[in-house]
Amino acid sequence: MGKDKKEEAIFLRQKITLLRAFSLLIGSMVGSGIFISPKGVLKNTGTVGFSLVVWFACGLLSMFGALCYAELGTRITKSGGHYIYILETLGPLPSFLFLWAEFFAIRPANSAVVALAFGRYMLEPFFAPCAAPVPAVKLVSLMGYYMVLTLNSWSVTWSARLQTALSVVKLLALALIIVPGMMLLAQGHTENFQDAFDRESLVLDTLPLAFYAGMFAYSGWFQASFVREELVRPERNIPLAVIISVITVIVGYMLTNVSYYTVLGTQDVLASPAVAVSFVQRAFKSLISVVPVLVALSCFGTMNGGIFTFSRTLFVASREGQWPPLFSMIHIRRHTPLPAVMLMFPLVTAMVCVGDIYHLMNFFSFSRWLFIGLATLGLIVHRHRHPELHSPFKVPLFVPVSFTIICLFTVAMSFYSDPVSISIGCTAVLSGFPVYYVLIHRQMSDRCRNLFYYLTHKLQLLLEVVQQEIKTY
Repeated sequence: MGKDKKEEAIFLRQKITLLRAFSLLIGSMVGSGIFISPKGVLKNTGTVGFSLVVWFACGLLSMFGALCYAELGTRITKSGGHYIYILETLGPLPSFLFLWAEFFAIRPANSAVVALAFGRYMLEPFFAPCAAPVPAVKLVSLMGYYMVLTLNSWSVTWSARLQTALSVVKLLALALIIVPGMMLLAQGHTENFQDAFDRESLVLDTLPLAFYAGMFAYSGWFQASFVREELVRPERNIPLAVIISVITVIVGYMLTNVSYYTVLGTQDVLASPAVAVSFVQRAFKSLISVVPVLVALSCFGTMNGGIFTFSRTLFVASREGQWPPLFSMIHIRRHTPLPAVMLMFPLVTAMVCVGDIYHLMNFFSFSRWLFIGLATLGLIVHRHRHPELHSPFKVPLFVPVSFTIICLFTVAMSFYSDPVSISIGCTAVLSGFPVYYVLIHRQMSDRCRNLFYYLTHKLQLLLEVVQQEIKTY
């Protein structure tokens, strides 16, 4: 194909450089988590010392998972993240169950958590010292989400540029918490670290929920694998972006937590609706109006990264024949996967309107970690099935083995810790079984197929979208 024809062709272009991949990962990891999760980790461990141990363990676990995904990203050349890795290694049924759970439970709940955090922090300065009214928080949350949705429908380049700019804002927000905290620690303010490992306060039965809260804060290390086909030099840039970003976040999170505990006692953290704001009220009053805005922008970046990557999962699933064909189509002028971007709109709206942050977090964490564990199990299976396949990046076998065991063990333990939320998550996954056998496994009748094609054609004309014209994998 000539150069002019390729420039005119409709396909998802390679526009994500190493810097943009790093920004996507930082922007996805440093979101609402570090500003919400300290409370969840502390509540479920009981002591400052053990909560810091859990934070570090979650960082180490995230690095193991990220290295496994970096290898999967060099072995499997398609975009789509968890979905495509499970499909290529474990088969169509588990991958469809993931897609089903991700679309109806994991992703909308995750997006709703981040959107609600955005709304709360955005309104915090206007209503302090009182809490912002819940309807106002939900309204601002939805407005923020719709803005990101519009941007991702409009331009891949601009959503990538926004992610780069917001990743700088995120690191600045962390620095504004770390620097004053470290200064106070250097002056000898260590009273909150007395009896940091008090065994009487340690809570063992809810430890899996502490890990869920910590892993929620780190979650995002897998995002580069969702956009593999749009990365420049993916075999080099995926491992590099993953390693640099995860190390940066581990160091940032540990220092941020030490800063929180230098200024706030255990009861202060547990009582605070917004830990970062409580910290600033005590340590750095002149920044009281700045930090909530920085945190809100940080959440905005996480929403942007989430929409950017999940739309690619739907795009790839549609291309693989497990989702309606409309969602593997691209806008003829904007070159964005417009139908896949817009599909999340109704579910996220519903979850923001009814959801509570902590219940949502436990609800979707079960499904997410079950399937991440299955994806890294898939790496072990893929290595065994294809010993001849040369991978430019390879991790020692104990990394995927230990990561998979920990993921699946934590998922099993969480049934004991929070049976109600986990049962709902489990039901959401299992409800995909009949759907798979009715819609995917069995062939549709001619009447249904004709109606389906008619609707697809009408929506295609309305949205101005067509199938990708160049194979990118």
